[in-house]
Amino acid sequence: QVQLVESGGGLVQAGGSLTLSCEASGIGVSLNFMGWHRRAPGKQRELVTTITRGGNTNYVDSVKGRFTISRDNAKNTVYLQMNSLKPEDTAVYYCNSGPSSGAPYGVDYWGKGTLVTVSS
Repeated sequence: QVQLVESGGGLVQAGGSLTLSCEASGIGVSLNFMGWHRRAPGKQRELVTTITRGGNTNYVDSVKGRFTISRDNAKNTVYLQMNSLKPEDTAVYYCNSGPSSGAPYGVDYWGKGTLVTVSS
């Protein structure tokens, strides 16, 4: 059974930083396409960043230079380091493995999400 469990969300002031974690079980983060997505209030879910099996990363333009995705294979965990946070980064952040994060085939797995609120 695949499980993705996010943690690390919270309330932060604009300009601050947060690090989100996604602990995986049932799959290996180094063997799968992993990604972070977010859904802001009243908006559709948005792909934020992905990391491939080979370690290549991609970011949506709005977070380039501020967010960094990484993984710890030993801990089977994917991270999202978020710096210089803006109020428009406020959203529920979801961890994903599968086609929604660029995998050419397979099944999407989603975590339940963690809320990030950035105050101005």
